[in-house]
Amino acid sequence: SISQNFLTSRKTIDRIIRIANLGPKDSVIEIGAGKGHITKALARKCKSVRAYEIDEKLYQKLLAVQNDFPNCTIKKEDFLKAILPSVEYKIFSNIPFSITTNIVRKITDAPNPPKEAYLIMEKGAAKRFCGKPADGLSSLLLKPFFDLKIVYYFRKEDFHPSPSANCVLLCIRRKETPDIP
Repeated sequence: SISQNFLTSRKTIDRIIRIANLGPKDSVIEIGAGKGHITKALARKCKSVRAYEIDEKLYQKLLAVQNDFPNCTIKKEDFLKAILPSVEYKIFSNIPFSITTNIVRKITDAPNPPKEAYLIMEKGAAKRFCGKPADGLSSLLLKPFFDLKIVYYFRKEDFHPSPSANCVLLCIRRKETPDIP
């Protein structure tokens, strides 16, 4: 099982979903659905939700969410091996921090990247992707194609168990017209 810090406060989850401006027209992918707190909130708001979870015990518990919300599909599959949709979609997820770079690389290198991705990650990683305080290879490779911005700062107490690092919500928005072809 991949270690993860779970966001459980419905108030906080609803707040960050509002920040992401997700609604009834959105098809959303969630990576590492965990206990289903975010999954349920997404299913209440969005047209469809496809949630990935590779931990067998968590997956079995998530099947109840799928039963309660017909617009929700739970996949027991490694997101890094999954085929992404060819239609427009968004991603909203509290990702496993240990594979942050792999997840960002997969979604930004995809033939059809998401219109927007909202990823809960460690603050240091988010700053590197944004090029703060200075651009590095990862930010320089993303910026011609995506706008990146930290849109929310979490408290460590928002998670269970509390993470050792500070966490943020990073928005990765695909540019309508890339800066370079």
